[in-house]
Amino acid sequence: MTKLSGNQKRKMRSASRLYAVQALFQMEQSDAGLDKVRREFLEFRFGAEQIDGEEMIDGDVDFFARLLEQAVNWQVKIDQMTDRALVAKWPIARIDPTLRALFRVAGAELLEFDTPPKVAIVEYMDVASAFFPEGKEARFVNAVLDHMAREARPEAF
Repeated sequence: MTKLSGNQKRKMRSASRLYAVQALFQMEQSDAGLDKVRREFLEFRFGAEQIDGEEMIDGDVDFFARLLEQAVNWQVKIDQMTDRALVAKWPIARIDPTLRALFRVAGAELLEFDTPPKVAIVEYMDVASAFFPEGKEARFVNAVLDHMAREARPEAF
């Protein structure tokens, strides 16, 4: 087995974040369980060829699985953190389901991983830009995650 470079590992972790957001979105939309969706992503999505012929980058399997598990395990706490970060009139139930999934995965990483919060915020802004290439969502994600990060890991600021 070849040893991965630091850059390859970072790209795989970035891909895992994107996949985890997609997986949580799929779970919410289809009422499918964690195990079924995780298995589907690992078997059919990681490294799959896209319609345009471009191959998706493989994700970090362990990181992806842990992100999903922690997002599900901590969903209530993460949703409460997200609600506090959102404007009072916009509870998490009213926001776009893709952004809701993103906040849940990011919240799990902020709570349960040793990723520096500022790194996590930039990573999830990139994920938001991938889903909303022409929108203002990345700036919105930045503001919400900054608030959540300061609550979850105040010592990092």
